[in-house]
Amino acid sequence: MRICDDRYSRERARMELALRFLRHEARTQTIRAWTGLSDDRIRKLYRSYMSHVRRELPRHRGKSPHQVAYFTRSLRVQEESALLASMLSLLGVLPAAHPTGALAEALPLASVRRGELLCQAFEAFRLLLPAAQISFEHAVFLAGALARGDQLRLGDCGGCGSLMVTERFPLRLARCVHCASPQQARSHA
Repeated sequence: MRICDDRYSRERARMELALRFLRHEARTQTIRAWTGLSDDRIRKLYRSYMSHVRRELPRHRGKSPHQVAYFTRSLRVQEESALLASMLSLLGVLPAAHPTGALAEALPLASVRRGELLCQAFEAFRLLLPAAQISFEHAVFLAGALARGDQLRLGDCGGCGSLMVTERFPLRLARCVHCASPQQARSHA
């Protein structure tokens, strides 16, 4: 057998993606979902390859983020969410068509190829906004929520039409950061 056989390249891609997720401070359960590696294998990877940066890269424990209200809680996070969502969409992390119901549950978002694209989107997002509040775990949650479309969706600002992340059934007209600012409100009065 040659080292370039398909199964070896798949395994290598899974390991590289796991290391990339570790550098982004992803939780073990997130890495497992996207790579298919066991918890023990992920811990061994961390000990073997990340031990020299252990002080700078903490291992987060507990549940991954799961509240959609995080993305609509402040104007700053709404703006960051819109930028990240556009990166996720442009790089192909989000599926082109938004299936609903049982079909949405049957189509998995997590795969090695999409995981690589997710990392690229997050890294580009952090290049544009180095002090962003959205963590990698929140980016993973946002990608999943937008792909499912059951709680969050991509929408348009009611004032200017710019891209926004909105709740599936908003209680009021969604407005972007610029349209919702007090100065903009005064200029329309």
